[in-house]
Amino acid sequence: MDESKANWEREAIVELAQAGLKEQRRARRWGIFFKLFFVVYLIIFLIAVIGSNKTDTLMSNQRHTALVNLSGIIADGEDASANNVVSGLRSAFENENSAAVILSINTPGGSPVQSAYINNEITRLRELYPTKPLYAVVSDICASGGVYVAVAADKIFVNESSIVGSIGVRMDGFGLEEAIEKLGIERRLLTAGEHKAVLDPFLPVNPVEEQHLQTMLDEIHQEFIDVVKEGRGDRLSDDPTLFSGLFWTGTKAMELGLVDALGSAGYVAREVVGAEDIVDYSYQEDIFQRFAGRIGSSMASELKLWLEGIRLR
Repeated sequence: MDESKANWEREAIVELAQAGLKEQRRARRWGIFFKLFFVVYLIIFLIAVIGSNKTDTLMSNQRHTALVNLSGIIADGEDASANNVVSGLRSAFENENSAAVILSINTPGGSPVQSAYINNEITRLRELYPTKPLYAVVSDICASGGVYVAVAADKIFVNESSIVGSIGVRMDGFGLEEAIEKLGIERRLLTAGEHKAVLDPFLPVNPVEEQHLQTMLDEIHQEFIDVVKEGRGDRLSDDPTLFSGLFWTGTKAMELGLVDALGSAGYVAREVVGAEDIVDYSYQEDIFQRFAGRIGSSMASELKLWLEGIRLR
């Protein structure tokens, strides 16, 4: 009985060991597969990026139309931040082979400060390179801060269904003072400064503070209006709703004088500029940042360190 039990235990141990070995082999095979997959993916990605960069470099040595994208919310830290857009614009203007610059716009707006930075830089670059025109081309939407930027261009092109306008300023908030009162919540707030708690959603609106904020919004709005009038000049209509915050289709925006004509980036490069080849000067992250966006920042960081180690040896 003891011998049969010992045999059973021995067989069980052997089976477990064999199962463990099989699992290790299986894990090893999958590990090799994923490593190979990672290497192949990396090679394909690098070839695509390097090939794209080489193509743009070759084309930038010939007469071409420069393109800079302004896509997304105009705000610091975003893709459409002033730093990123201005960086692309400067490179586009500085290349002696770029016949003109297209600023491709697709934005719902954003920071008036960031928009002003871009507008000012466009004005400066146009004065610095007077023979190199800049055309704004709107795809889906050019609202608020997008208009602030676009009006600095020589001409603005849109699609019939593009959305253009929203020339106004807004500030959002909530009023929850009655809600916390019904819930029996006691509000505790300490401040130094009579109006430091302005816009606190748990306090009633202070008429003095409300007037102050409205005055500030009106000042920013007037600056916005002045920029649009300066940029568009006598092309603007005298429609009373122009600066009301409303927005319109591309076709209606043409009637209002907010934009000039219909056309895509390809059309402008081919028919207006006369340089059909387009080179993208938009700000791009470096290769490791772009790679990190696809496979995870930690893996890309390890790869970068590994490659740096290879270069050091």
